Amino acid sequence: MKLVNHGIPPELMDTVERMTKGHYKKCMEQRFKELVASNGLESVETEVHDLDWESTFHLKHLPVSNISQIPDLDDDYRKVMKEFAVKLEKLAEELMDLLCENLGLEKGYLKKAFHGSNGPNFGTKVSNYPPCPKPDLIKGLRAHTDAGGIVLLFQDDKVSGLQLLKDGQWVNVPPMHHSIVVNLGDQIEVITNGKYKSVLHRVVAQTDGNRMSIASFYNPGSDAVIYPAPALVESKAEEAGEAAYPKFVFEDYMKLYAALKFQAKEPRFQAMKAMESSPNLESIATA
Repeated sequence: MKLVNHGIPPELMDTVERMTKGHYKKCMEQRFKELVASNGLESVETEVHDLDWESTFHLKHLPVSNISQIPDLDDDYRKVMKEFAVKLEKLAEELMDLLCENLGLEKGYLKKAFHGSNGPNFGTKVSNYPPCPKPDLIKGLRAHTDAGGIVLLFQDDKVSGLQLLKDGQWVNVPPMHHSIVVNLGDQIEVITNGKYKSVLHRVVAQTDGNRMSIASFYNPGSDAVIYPAPALVESKAEEAGEAAYPKFVFEDYMKLYAALKFQAKEPRFQAMKAMESSPNLESIATA
C-alpha cells in the first residue's frame, strides 16, 4: 500500500532525504567501499547468499531513543530525524486503528496488543543501496517478511529496487515522490488471524544510482504477548486450541527471527507453537 495524503509535510521529507544522502556521502560511502573490497564482492562469480549490498545504520525511538548516541550524525540531522519519527509514530497508530475498524475490532485494540509493560518498540533502519556491478549475483536485500507490526517506508523517488512477491511473481514497487509505502509484518498476521498477511519482499541492487531507503518499524513491546484476536478466531477447531497461529512473547519471536529472517515465515510460526507451553510465556501471560 502506498500513501500520499499521509499528513507528513513534504518539506520535512525533502530535508530528511537531503540530509540522509549527505550523511551517506560524508560518513558511510567510503566505509562501504572498504567493506566491498575486503569481501571481494566486486569480483564474485557465483550468487552470494549470505550478504546484502546495502549500507545501514539503526535508530531507536521507543521506548528509549538512542539518536543522541549514534556517532557521526550532525545535530541538525538528529533533530530532523526525531521530528520525522514523531510524525511516523502518529501515522502508524492511525493506520493500526484503521486496520481495527476494517476488521471490526474495537478502536485501540492493536495498540493495546502491542503495548506490553513499556509500550511499543519503534525504530528506523536507514539504508543506502549503492550502484552494484553484479546485481544478478548479489541482492540489495534478500527476500524476507518483516518480523514486527507496521512498517513505514520512505524510499528514494528516483532509483527503484523494491519488489514484492504477488501471486508467485516479483512485482516492482516504483518510486513515487513524497509517498510512504506501508508494509505489514508477521505480528499483524498473527493478531489478525491471517486476515492480513505479511508480504515477502526484497531489494534488487541497481547498476546505476544510489537508492535511499528509510524504513520505520512500529513493533510490539519486547514482553508483549502476541496471539490471534479472539473476535477473529472463527472455527470450533481454533476455539478448541487447534489454532492456525501461535501465542508467544514478542522478544522470543525476535530471537528466532534473527537466525531465520531470510527463510519462510511458516516454520517460524510452527517453532513458536512448539514453545507455547514454555514457563517463560506462562509466567508473563499470567502476570
